[in-house]
Amino acid sequence: MNKLTDFGRLSTQPDTRLLPGGVHEDDGRVSTAEFMKRYLWRMRYFLAIVLLPTSLVAVYFGLIAADQYESEAHLVVRSNSGGRDSSGGLDAVLKSFGTSDSSREASTLGDYMRSHDVVASLRRNTQLVERYRRPEADFISRLQKDDPTDEDLLKYFKSRSNIDLDSETGIINVRVRAFRPADSYAIINAMLALGEERVNALNLRSYESMQTLARRQLADAEKGLQSAQAALATFRRGQGDVDPQGSAEAQLKLVTDLRKEEAMARAEMEAIAAQIGSNNPQYKALQSRAEAINGQLSSQEGFLVGNSRSIAARLGNYQDLELRREFESKRYAAAAAALESAREQATRQQLFVVRLVEPNMPQKATYPKAVKSIFTVFLSLAVAYGIGWLLLAGVREHSA
Repeated sequence: MNKLTDFGRLSTQPDTRLLPGGVHEDDGRVSTAEFMKRYLWRMRYFLAIVLLPTSLVAVYFGLIAADQYESEAHLVVRSNSGGRDSSGGLDAVLKSFGTSDSSREASTLGDYMRSHDVVASLRRNTQLVERYRRPEADFISRLQKDDPTDEDLLKYFKSRSNIDLDSETGIINVRVRAFRPADSYAIINAMLALGEERVNALNLRSYESMQTLARRQLADAEKGLQSAQAALATFRRGQGDVDPQGSAEAQLKLVTDLRKEEAMARAEMEAIAAQIGSNNPQYKALQSRAEAINGQLSSQEGFLVGNSRSIAARLGNYQDLELRREFESKRYAAAAAALESAREQATRQQLFVVRLVEPNMPQKATYPKAVKSIFTVFLSLAVAYGIGWLLLAGVREHSA
């Protein structure tokens, strides 16, 4: 009986043992509440690192985050230097606009449209700060300060705008988000207008730079030509000879003719002397004529090359001045041609902004992308948790 009594007492008092975390287990069987407590205790790090932040993000995007409306526009920068292309479709049209040659300018334009200059202009003219502090904006996504610094406003604006450049087609894709459809539409239109103004300013600056240099070269060439012509005119007045080159040619012809006449006279003298002797009156006449021609010849040769006032001396100075005048004349002609070429080139290289797709007035909020954001947060935290768990397990294994 004692044994039976003891057995009954043992059977009515279950055998219990303490589990980790202070939980008791009855004969290997655990209640649902105790099992959940044990499971949550084991998963406490995963809950704190992964699930809790993900839940907070889900609450924010599901209940707090304000709707944002995005306006989009497509544009391209083209120039007048477009050429023919045998390919078809949109690529051929864009290449005919010169987009291949102006992709660098398109990249520059895209960078400018998100610069501090554009943001400062939008702040002054489009109430940029007020548009990003609308009452419907939530406390996280809105612009925090009512009078932000230029740097803070630029950083915030870059987070609400995006500019992508397709390097193959040269198309610039501009997107702007705001808390009201009209705000994003107004901001993107103002951005495009500022971009077009900057392109026009670059065209004007390039044109003026090329024209200024060409005009300066033309003015220098004109001064040189005027100086050369003045020196030549002064020389002609001082020498009393309009055309020393022509005078030299005429004088040379006269000397040549006198030499021929003298030679002919002496030939006749020799013929008469051989036939009838030198005492003949005809011989004496020819001798007198030859001597007169010789004297005239000596005089004319003196005018040609006799001294520093001779035609030969004047002709050397005249040719130097004439050579300088011809050089300055050619230089002036080249400068005038360069000015015209610079004008044509500046016109040919001008850039234009073509709006392929006009900005749209948003009808539906496209941001925030709640599901994508929540999944991204969960996946990132899960991966980080997994990497940390593996590292910690490896440390424990090596330390054991």
